[in-house]
Amino acid sequence: MGSDPPGLTWTLIEQARERIAPLISPTPVLTSTTLDAHAGARLFFKCENLQKGGAFKARGASNAVFALPEAQVRRGVATHSSGNHAAALARAARLRGVPAYIVMPDNTPLAKRAAVERQGASVRLCAPSLAARERAAAEIIAATGAVLVHPYDDLAVMAGQATVAVELLEQVPDLDLLLAPVSGGGLLSGIAVATRTLRPGARVLGVEPAGADDAARSLRAGRIVPCERPDTIADGLRATVGVRPFAEIRRYVADIVTVSDEAIIAAMRCIWEVMKIVVEPSGATAYAAIAAARTEVRGLRVGVVLSGGNVDLDSLPWITRARG
Repeated sequence: MGSDPPGLTWTLIEQARERIAPLISPTPVLTSTTLDAHAGARLFFKCENLQKGGAFKARGASNAVFALPEAQVRRGVATHSSGNHAAALARAARLRGVPAYIVMPDNTPLAKRAAVERQGASVRLCAPSLAARERAAAEIIAATGAVLVHPYDDLAVMAGQATVAVELLEQVPDLDLLLAPVSGGGLLSGIAVATRTLRPGARVLGVEPAGADDAARSLRAGRIVPCERPDTIADGLRATVGVRPFAEIRRYVADIVTVSDEAIIAAMRCIWEVMKIVVEPSGATAYAAIAAARTEVRGLRVGVVLSGGNVDLDSLPWITRARG
């Protein structure tokens, strides 16, 4: 652990919360007696699907963009993202009055690409691999002088995402367990650090698609084990866990469990039908671990992060799979 990079601190999280307060929306916590009865637990759903831009990513992107000095940010910001971070960064750049250059995989859902373009960002498509994304972003930065705002491997981004847990633990202070999806790890690591400070007795679990299980395998191995060809309907959860997030995950996350795409789709549909709110597959992944009994929650008070709600309404998974 001596080689771990500088870590996320409570001071950075406090600064992020103050910085982004005018830029994001506090999100509600919803409950369901029906889902409580099914789980045998009290479930508290943190609705980041109702955040600005439809995902928690508004927090980290806003913090990162507004933390940059004027001299550094004036040529703009750049990133690579499958969608939600891209839209969040484009929005933050627009609010600060600087250009945004976004690299997106060419298999990104059209609804997410449209959300980025609505914010006025310049979009460049690339092959759906991390190497292609990073190469395209590097070319843009070299040509424009823009600053890279990494989707997750960035302390300012992680600090912004951590405010999800700060808010949740103010709304429901006595949680026993917090569940959040994990991809690059910015959200899960931020939640873990914030929870360690505010509710040290609570456990934090990550949930990951079985077809993109690099974080789970990495946690078991004690080192990052990339997923070369992630295959999951949860398009927001296909990235490999980042170095800085992984350091915090190793320190503070109790475990990472995996769920099938079938479980994710079933959880997504259940949330739509029972709670009457829109979540995307990535956003339903944490609840899928409960609904599919992938983790024991009976008798506990559980915070469940619904991380996003950006869905291509022409390609709902229970419809497209039935057609296939």
